[in-house]
Amino acid sequence: MGKFEMYKDKRGEFRFRLKASNGQNILASEGYKAKGSCENGIDSVKKNSQDDSKYERLESKSGQPYFNLKASNGQVIGTSETYSSNSAMENGIASVKKNAPSASVDDLT
Repeated sequence: MGKFEMYKDKRGEFRFRLKASNGQNILASEGYKAKGSCENGIDSVKKNSQDDSKYERLESKSGQPYFNLKASNGQVIGTSETYSSNSAMENGIASVKKNAPSASVDDLT
């Protein structure tokens, strides 16, 4: 089963990452000033992860595919790592769809 980890970064901002059942990071957030905003981001991932139109498929400067998950207002709520191929990226999206809705939250703050 996947899980969210909520933690504080070096600048003291709250962030979350979604991990697949194998422990691999599949989605990471931006930094939030307030813990409640970070928790809202996790809720937004759970809510929006099932809608394929919320995934923005992109390519890094080095040509590697990655994706953003967007909220209903168009704001990016999570970004993936870069992948070696488009099929690997699609597997990452499928993993977010599978893991996010029922993922527990580990508060590491």
